[in-house]
Amino acid sequence: MPLLRTSLALALSLTLGAGSSFAAEETVTAPADDNAITFAQVAAFEGQAGALGKGMRDGILAAFEEANRAGGIHGRPVRLETFDDGYEPDRSIEHVRKAIATSNYIGLIGPVGTPTSKATQPLATEAEMPFVGAFTGAGFLRNAELTNVINVRATYGAETEAWIAHLVDDLGMRDIALLYQDDGFGKVGLNGVTAALDRRDMKLVATGTYMRNTTAVKSALLDIRKAKPDAVVMVGAYRPIAEFIKVARQIEFNPTFVNISFVGSRALADELRGDGEGVIISQVVPYPWDTSLPVVDMYLKALKAVNETAEPGFVTLEGYLVGRVALRILDAAGPDADRAAFLAAMGTLGHFDIGGLTFTYGEGDNQGLDTVFLTRITDGGFEPVAKPRQQASR
Repeated sequence: MPLLRTSLALALSLTLGAGSSFAAEETVTAPADDNAITFAQVAAFEGQAGALGKGMRDGILAAFEEANRAGGIHGRPVRLETFDDGYEPDRSIEHVRKAIATSNYIGLIGPVGTPTSKATQPLATEAEMPFVGAFTGAGFLRNAELTNVINVRATYGAETEAWIAHLVDDLGMRDIALLYQDDGFGKVGLNGVTAALDRRDMKLVATGTYMRNTTAVKSALLDIRKAKPDAVVMVGAYRPIAEFIKVARQIEFNPTFVNISFVGSRALADELRGDGEGVIISQVVPYPWDTSLPVVDMYLKALKAVNETAEPGFVTLEGYLVGRVALRILDAAGPDADRAAFLAAMGTLGHFDIGGLTFTYGEGDNQGLDTVFLTRITDGGFEPVAKPRQQASR
């Protein structure tokens, strides 16, 4: 069976919305342009994490389209081609190897997930292929030796610390349980929560796990309920997390539920519907409807230019910011940018501002943003929960 390969030219992106999906084997082909700069995005577009890949794609496209309307980068249009890995490392490896092997792509952008990034980042690093803006807060991508990697978001360690600070320091809770995906992603979350509790001389009262790309969470739910926790913190994808919360509501188990940004706020809220009220989600980008921040206003206009019916959200805003950082690097790489020039330009990012949002990169520091924002699902939207917390260390 041919690999799923969707070529997304920004000239055609008016047909794509934040909620759009791809049928298997569908191909959208752009007119040939030898002058174009093309990135490859290997991510989930179907399955348990599909909404995350689509959201990142649509945000990146909004940034690229915005640049192309202004004449491109050094007069060159910027494009994106996407490849569905289904949130499975083996499929991700296959796509990344093919992307590396061709000269068609200047770099990889917007990969989704810890297990897939863990499998593919070493391949990209060995091949000196740029690896830009992964949708994961895993610490291994912040290794100072990874000169081909650029991160935008704060780490999962920062998110889990923000959870525990809010639940324990602000609200005085003492009994915390954890549900996590039983793989590298979930264990990063487990380690972060454990470390945050250790700093407060506390331990988890219960843990539960589920397998990646399943919704088999009922056994974990029953185990966690026995401990009668004040809060359940959760490290997983939106569908199994939603299943856990919906069944918990049915059996009248109603602790405070707290989720990591990877869950995908809009996708989780849509899955939960009436069961989502009060569920907390940590975020690594600003509130996507706060137009008092100029970059948010820019993002909203860029997203609507791609599709007038597109719904704003945290994932597409993150994709937009990733796209803007990639464009900044391209601009610094010069009119004849290739992989080597892009890598060289990555090391010159330093300290800069995009519409009131400050990014800071430096020697041994490949992460631009450090702030974690806590939000809560409400009847019809989201609201801030607590003041933003700055990541202290990586």
